[in-house]
Amino acid sequence: MRNLRNKNIVITGASSGIGEQVALKVAQLGARPILMARSAEKLKEIAEQINQQTEVNCLYYQLDVSDMEQVKAVFEELFQEVGSIDILLNNAGFGIFDTFEEASLEDIENMFAVNVLGLMGCTKAVLPEMMKKSSGHIINVASQAGKLATPKSSGYAASKHAVLGFTNSIRMELKKTGISVSAVNPGPIATDFFEQADKSGNYVKSVQKFMLHSEKVADCIVQLMIHPKRELNLPWWMNLGSVLYLLFPRIADKLFGGVLDKK
Repeated sequence: MRNLRNKNIVITGASSGIGEQVALKVAQLGARPILMARSAEKLKEIAEQINQQTEVNCLYYQLDVSDMEQVKAVFEELFQEVGSIDILLNNAGFGIFDTFEEASLEDIENMFAVNVLGLMGCTKAVLPEMMKKSSGHIINVASQAGKLATPKSSGYAASKHAVLGFTNSIRMELKKTGISVSAVNPGPIATDFFEQADKSGNYVKSVQKFMLHSEKVADCIVQLMIHPKRELNLPWWMNLGSVLYLLFPRIADKLFGGVLDKK
């Protein structure tokens, strides 16, 4: 069990949704959230709210995680200001749902640049300092789509498969260093993610009753920070579908193939 008080917690994609909710919750527990996202205006509002409501000194940095030079510069500035990072929550990411035939290769490239390379870049930036002090926690927000791909999400699912592959690999590399590595695999969440991913709104309508709420997901992520473990799968029952597909793919295709085609 880890006490979050006085911990420095970097959160990418912190301007809305899960990132914003996690920032608010860890600040209430006495940790200092360090917010990163492309929208400086939104980050400023959230930081001011946190600083007014709590005793922590919330910091924020404008950052496009797909820009590796910017990632390097921002983290160098951050280390000069705070000294060390205790937890990195790689939350920045986006998706666009299209059939592969209709999908834009530029959109797919951008998803990999943010969802995969941006996550790797931020991890690369914090790892040397974590290695020096033999402690830290890297949390990568992947997706159930990284375990169980569905139609019209080939680019997005491929990026999240890559996140899980990377996460599992560095977990093994770091197992004797004192650094924890976790993957968070949520199902669909009611956030502005779908304003870009599902512009027609058809997918949201078809899965609305199953959608998670960002505040609940944030609660679970905060608990993961306190009690580190390998994976956090939300909701638990959705992960059973992923396990079934892994073990019995042909049977699962016959039984549930139509259910998964909701986009």
